[in-house]
Amino acid sequence: MDSPSPFPLGQYLANGNHTDPPLPPDDATTGFKFNHMMMRIKDPARSLNFYIKLMGMRTVFTINTGPFTIYYLGYPQTDAHRADLKAFGDETVPKLAHTLGLLELYHIHGTEKNKGEISTGNQPPNLGFGHLGFSVPDVPSALEHLASNGVEVLKSLGAASRSDVPLSQWEAEHGLGVGELHPTYQSVFKQIAFVKDPDGYIVELVPQKMNALNP
Repeated sequence: MDSPSPFPLGQYLANGNHTDPPLPPDDATTGFKFNHMMMRIKDPARSLNFYIKLMGMRTVFTINTGPFTIYYLGYPQTDAHRADLKAFGDETVPKLAHTLGLLELYHIHGTEKNKGEISTGNQPPNLGFGHLGFSVPDVPSALEHLASNGVEVLKSLGAASRSDVPLSQWEAEHGLGVGELHPTYQSVFKQIAFVKDPDGYIVELVPQKMNALNP
């Protein structure tokens, strides 16, 4: 049976099959940066408690636009910014377009009264967005910290079967993505954990010391 993937099974391939086009200095995309992503939230208090108090992010800026309030969060990268959060915000906002790894939480006013749930991208059959990924110095400590504060753990360390992939049950029931995980990937997947944020978004915890090319 032919595989739908163009890549050999179980191999981590840096730069894939080396088929990306060249990227010369004068390319039209030179200077592009992946800056932030936005997620809708229903309850700012709950979401800010999770991402600020429990995940350690800090507020870059907020703005009430009228129809909605925006919360931009990021991680202070220097000792000076960690010690002076006002300076972190004041000095980061002018450089916002050049700051990487930002999270924009989007509270549309009135949605907190809506009984419906926010679509996280993982509700079938309309599957799309999968998860946020955070790298942490120590996954076991991070898991213990989050679980002790009431955060739901979707996948703990050591679990590495097909059923442990937190967004795959519907696909499996419909004959999509069937089969077990390759042992090479399992060795990495065992070191990764997943938790759930207050709106049900999946948050991945990846160890910073992990080398996927040599797990």
